Amino acid sequence: MPEGIQVTIETTRPAAPPVSKTTDKRIPALDGLRAISILFVLFNHLVGTRYFSARLTPLGQFGNFGVRIFFVISGFLITTLLLREYERTGSISLTNFYLRRVLRIAPAAYAYLFVLAVLNVRYGILLRHDLLFAATYLTNFHPIRSWYVGHLWSLAVEEQFYLLWPAVLAFWGVRPARRVAVVTILLVPILRVAWWFAFPTMPMQTRIGEMFFTVADAIACGCLLAIQRRWLWRQRWYGALMESRWFFLVPVAATEFRFTYRHAIPHFLISLPLMNLGIALTMDWRMSHARSAVGKFLDWKPMVFLGTLSYSLYLWQMPFLNQFSRAPWAAFPVNLCLALLAALTSYKIVEQPFLKLKETIQLKRIGLAGRVDESSIHIPERCSASSHVQP
Repeated sequence: MPEGIQVTIETTRPAAPPVSKTTDKRIPALDGLRAISILFVLFNHLVGTRYFSARLTPLGQFGNFGVRIFFVISGFLITTLLLREYERTGSISLTNFYLRRVLRIAPAAYAYLFVLAVLNVRYGILLRHDLLFAATYLTNFHPIRSWYVGHLWSLAVEEQFYLLWPAVLAFWGVRPARRVAVVTILLVPILRVAWWFAFPTMPMQTRIGEMFFTVADAIACGCLLAIQRRWLWRQRWYGALMESRWFFLVPVAATEFRFTYRHAIPHFLISLPLMNLGIALTMDWRMSHARSAVGKFLDWKPMVFLGTLSYSLYLWQMPFLNQFSRAPWAAFPVNLCLALLAALTSYKIVEQPFLKLKETIQLKRIGLAGRVDESSIHIPERCSASSHVQP
């Protein structure tokens, strides 16, 4: 979750989308958006903690919105990198993809769970099966869980996406994968409503928007944008939208569709899909306007660093931003400082060594691009990666 792009903005309709610097590891321009996302989540969890300013309480309503930004970014980033791997090597190595994801996600997550397990022996802070569901990335299907693992539902959604989408893209090809993304975007809102009527009692209704099949449309929006971006930028109306001085209304409108159970049915069918669309459009605008004032702010080193730290910060916030605790370490601003310290420690000691290993594996993959790789899946010619530029 829990990547900066340099762009040249043209006044005429571009033949291809404005492209910023992209590496095989990340799209750096998205780090600033990650920073915004994690700030929304932090404010959401700060609400209710001791000594937190009541003036900032309204920002707590944006926590789910911040997580949805993460989902759209993830769908776009993973799809973009997979398509670029195919363009460079002629295949998508699922073995290497899953290995890189494990090295990126698992070490920090299991380090966090290990600390919780140790504390649970002494203080009994977890509920039954919390560790089992968390360790198997199924927390989003665990209806009753403790505060300390509650946030791991979004990590479970990400891991379920990592398991499914690359295989769809690799085995079926781009055009069928595009259809899968479109069907997901259209079907998931209906599934949310169906679940609402099928399980009218708590806590099952509260898991709408957490279980994979009720939230996958956010990720699918990012996937579809990655596949269709070149085609979109060839359309005059899309270029006009991206260059409009009124574009700022798109992210403003998206925030107005933030998560609430008031008027549930129209929210599930209309508000959440429009929120996903607004996030995807805003993300594309950001990637094509790095030289704007907003782009420069999001490329500001503290914002980029916060975005880079967002995964560890997302993991380690919960023990400290605990509105149910009266402990001194759960009081503002000490709780926020300790969460940042724990995240930084995790990033330096756990994440970075495994990230270096992941980079080594990626470099070896590039070096072997011209050789036969039995773990690679070749995209069918009729659905080759070049098809993602077609309407």
